[in-house]
Amino acid sequence: MNWNQLLSLKRFGDTQNRERKKQDETRLGFEVDYDRIIFSDSFRSLQDKTQVVPLSKTDFVHTRLTHSLEVSVVARSLGRIVGEQVLLRHPELVNEGYKMNDFGAIVATAALAHDIGNPPFGHSGEKAIGEYFKNGNGKKHKEYLTDKQWQDIIDFEGNANGFRILTESKKGSEGGLRLSFATLGAFMKYPKESLPKKPTTHIADKKYGVFQSEIEFFNDVATDLGLISTGNKNNVSFRRHPLAYLVEAADDICYTIIDFEDGINLGVIEEDFALEYLIKLVKDTIDSKKYHQLEYKKDRLSYLRALAIGTLITEACTVFLANEEAILNGEYPFSLLEKCKFEAQINDIIKISVEKIYRSREVIEKELVGYNVIAKLLDVFLTSTNNSFENNLTNYDRLVLNLLPESLQTPKESLYLRIMSICGFVASLTDGYALQLYKKLNG
Repeated sequence: MNWNQLLSLKRFGDTQNRERKKQDETRLGFEVDYDRIIFSDSFRSLQDKTQVVPLSKTDFVHTRLTHSLEVSVVARSLGRIVGEQVLLRHPELVNEGYKMNDFGAIVATAALAHDIGNPPFGHSGEKAIGEYFKNGNGKKHKEYLTDKQWQDIIDFEGNANGFRILTESKKGSEGGLRLSFATLGAFMKYPKESLPKKPTTHIADKKYGVFQSEIEFFNDVATDLGLISTGNKNNVSFRRHPLAYLVEAADDICYTIIDFEDGINLGVIEEDFALEYLIKLVKDTIDSKKYHQLEYKKDRLSYLRALAIGTLITEACTVFLANEEAILNGEYPFSLLEKCKFEAQINDIIKISVEKIYRSREVIEKELVGYNVIAKLLDVFLTSTNNSFENNLTNYDRLVLNLLPESLQTPKESLYLRIMSICGFVASLTDGYALQLYKKLNG
């Protein structure tokens, strides 16, 4: 892969490439991408979607929105630090007009959107959608779908749903948000379709990143960027865009440190115990005198959090730059933090977060609520949509269809697309609105 191709400003519908040196510096294309995501309905809905604790009413617990904004800030720093060094190593990019901040803008934008496809109720929302089809009332549809279509549904993936949201064409709005190919490439953390599942241990094959409904455009973007194809004539699969490693690192840094911080603020992780773990991570950079002058827990925690994030940003950039050639060749199979010198400390923090937060009684109880809510919504809306397609509407179905967005009230021709449209609708709901709909449908 080569950087000039990877940094493409091309958008959906363009017949030729856009030259970087001809860009308007006051409204750069990569920054336009950021603006389009910020003002989208899908991004706005993240303010009421779970990050760690579903349906939490505690004001300091992160939502998907605050998490996404924080990941974007970290990603911008990662992109700029790496971009500065890449330009020194590849002076031809400077001649084309590329600047350090371009890397920061691309990575920040992809990071801003990284959770845009996630359903309500956290990661259990993805599992709940899949469970409805795999073992619930939705399993009756299996015989009418291809293997890959079925895998899309039973293994519903927020990353693939995010690509759909960013790129889905609608009447009068072709190409979705029409983001630059460089930004889409950095967003594509798992650039493959749902089957075969985990064909290798390479990090790019850990999950999948595109539904069958968007496979054609996905393939066009990956090919135009020059991503390395690892599939065969029957399967679509590529190695990652190099900047996707930085997007992943930004997310890893934030959820490792900030979810841990949420656990301390919620009182499920003891402060002294938690501070000990964070101090191990920042022992080389901490100013002990300054730390001990901080009187309040919140201030001590904020200081350690800032140091920890800064430490991991530096380390992630070091690992990326040391392995740039292997990454460009599609030969780096790990995440950046997986092979950094703080791997042991990171794993210790994540282990505590899993035990104390992700598996806490509060989280488990509310995830169970999410399973019931999502199964009910899928069942009601999909039944009414299929009845509409088959001209077999009941009065109840007509009322249900009126709750759907206008664009979904006319059913799609294929069963797969009808299912995906309803899954997409349910995934778009906030935690609060999903619960409200559930209560209304149950009388």
